[in-house]
Amino acid sequence: MHNAAFAHLGIPARYERWHTRAKELPARIASLRAESMLGANVTLPHKIAILELVDQRDPEVDLIGAANTIIREPDGTLTAANTDAPAVIATLQEDGHFDVAGRSIVILGASGAARAAAYALLHAHAASLAIVNRTLTRAEDLLADLLEATQTMTPLYAYQPEDAEFAEIIAAADLVINATSIGWQSDQTPLDKRHLRPGMLVFDMVYRPTRLLEEAQAQGAQTLNGKGMLVRQAGLAFQRWTHQPAPIDVMMRAFDQDTH
Repeated sequence: MHNAAFAHLGIPARYERWHTRAKELPARIASLRAESMLGANVTLPHKIAILELVDQRDPEVDLIGAANTIIREPDGTLTAANTDAPAVIATLQEDGHFDVAGRSIVILGASGAARAAAYALLHAHAASLAIVNRTLTRAEDLLADLLEATQTMTPLYAYQPEDAEFAEIIAAADLVINATSIGWQSDQTPLDKRHLRPGMLVFDMVYRPTRLLEEAQAQGAQTLNGKGMLVRQAGLAFQRWTHQPAPIDVMMRAFDQDTH
């Protein structure tokens, strides 16, 4: 996507993928200070760890507690940003035709992407928000951080999948978001199909067909994959790096060509 956008705008830059282990992260981030660099994207599992390795953070990053984008500033300092949060809302509104305001929402997972989604959904006036995570303390910590940062009055809940209330909270949900890594393997799903029903929207951040979405559609639910979110967050990062509007249509076509 980024290379197609660079070529379209005549920008002499290239986007590369760098597999980076946790112990390599400080050196990798330090390498972004080089004059030839524009910045980087950051994905699992480093969206929280990078916060202590940059020089400054956008205000939203401190509220969310995670970042997915690093911008090299003209003076060589590094700024952490989060383009996931606005991309979540734009994707729900534009692709899912879903208005968050007044809706009951469940997020599966407590990852950096879950943090961004939760922050965005609270600011879009969700009626209630539940975080479901296998490790309950991670879900509780996420909500505690958001409550401290936003002072929201929205009812917040933390659950484990095995909790007795889990089925009830899912049954009442207008929107279920999968923000876990479960789904990258086609035979895995984070949610049993018995919890899926007509009338709910199931949004899987995985940007390809998944078992969760297939089963949700079979149960009569509306479905949305992560393609729109991926392209939109990429476009926002591109704009921060280049100070030019991202050619979203070009990036979308490049994504489609690469995945077919």
